[in-house]
Amino acid sequence: MSLFQHGVEKLHELIVNKEIRPSELVAESFQKINSVDEKIQAFLTLNEEAAMECAKSLDDASSSESKLFGLPIGIKDNIVTKNLRTTCASKILHNFDPIYDATVVQKLQQAGTITVGKLNMDEFAMGSSNENSGFKPVRNPWNLDYVPGGSSGGSAAAVASGEVLFTLGSDTGGSIRMPASYCGVVGLKPTYGRVSRFGLVAFASSLDQIGPITRNVKDSAYLLEAICGLDKMDSTSANVEVPKFSKALTGDIKGLKIAVPKEYLGEGVSEEAKGAVLSALKELEKLGATWEEVSLPHSKYALATYYLLSSSEASANLARFDGVRYGHRSDSATNLIELYKQSRAEGFGDEVKRRIMLGTFALSSGYYDAYYKKSQQVRTLIKQDFENIFEKYDVIIGPSTPTPAFKLGENVDDPMTMYVNDILTIPVNLAGVPGISVPCGFAANGLPLGLQIIGKHFDESTILNVAYAYEQATDYHNKFPTL
Repeated sequence: MSLFQHGVEKLHELIVNKEIRPSELVAESFQKINSVDEKIQAFLTLNEEAAMECAKSLDDASSSESKLFGLPIGIKDNIVTKNLRTTCASKILHNFDPIYDATVVQKLQQAGTITVGKLNMDEFAMGSSNENSGFKPVRNPWNLDYVPGGSSGGSAAAVASGEVLFTLGSDTGGSIRMPASYCGVVGLKPTYGRVSRFGLVAFASSLDQIGPITRNVKDSAYLLEAICGLDKMDSTSANVEVPKFSKALTGDIKGLKIAVPKEYLGEGVSEEAKGAVLSALKELEKLGATWEEVSLPHSKYALATYYLLSSSEASANLARFDGVRYGHRSDSATNLIELYKQSRAEGFGDEVKRRIMLGTFALSSGYYDAYYKKSQQVRTLIKQDFENIFEKYDVIIGPSTPTPAFKLGENVDDPMTMYVNDILTIPVNLAGVPGISVPCGFAANGLPLGLQIIGKHFDESTILNVAYAYEQATDYHNKFPTL
């Protein structure tokens, strides 16, 4: 049995009792990576020498009260790590070695985690399948012919395949919850502002949020506790109390009121996804919760709103990659304008270029009011829909994705079909509320399905407890792919 089939609590107990050492855990992580990652392709950069050195230094240290002490972790490759290559899976940053750590990385180091490497992703977090990586696609550990979801596909696949115990991902429109659903693991997008974005390479600044991907809900709570908190380096970081999320996991949900939006079980959602959610609701009813069908009327506009707003912000954020200060610089340019054009043309992939052009168009003179401003107005209506539901209900529940994972190459030439895969996760980012995906069954082809639980602003404790109660009543989290 792999040590990573244990949860955080058990591994902490083993370390405290000196039954295992951090260096053994890190060695097991690299052993697993060396044996399976050629198939999965979850990692872009490994940190083997430094990780083993760090682990050995912790072997003889007094074990910390932190439950994460001595545990190996993988970091998505758009979160900067000092002296450890950070590429955003883009050729334009193929040689970028940061000179500082992101705030979340600093917090994890303080908690005693050991970074084993940087995880593959869709380039600049733009994608739903991890086929947009500038280097290599990630494969789903449950079936190597299928996608793992994106953009945090490497983060989810590494956990599902047992290469690491847990990882960090980022979620702009579902990029943690979708791959978590496709790979049969737990993925949490915190409330916007709950976790510092300092050191997260920006895609869409008003939507991006870092969060944990884990094997089970309790591990997610421990990891969230470690990375939350106000950060003076991030002006959007919220000054709110960080509760002990792990203490909220009582499993008691008697009297809980669940809202189930009819739009989340409507057109485009597969029968398998609907069936899994309805079965999950029956389990929650047995535990004392009640549910009613509701409507989020403006959710039908969420997809168009998201792609206009996120592309507009991407257009502004990615302007910094100009071939001058860092990253790829074209060798063939003869003047400054050519340097800008050729460096960006050579460095960015097709999907990134597509979104930059869409965003630049939406922000241009004569179109700003018609597209960008209108999208911001619709975003407000979507946020109000959630606020209205949360006046009467504790959580909102639906599928994480409309279907299980699709085959590699199946939608790669059809951007619109690819974009629709985010339809159930995008409204959560537009409203800034927290959401978690937990495994809730399997499709006929053996691929996992995910249950999405959405909560009120800064009420991660409730969605974690609901997810925990459901997890304890089922055994989907104990299923592992066979590679």
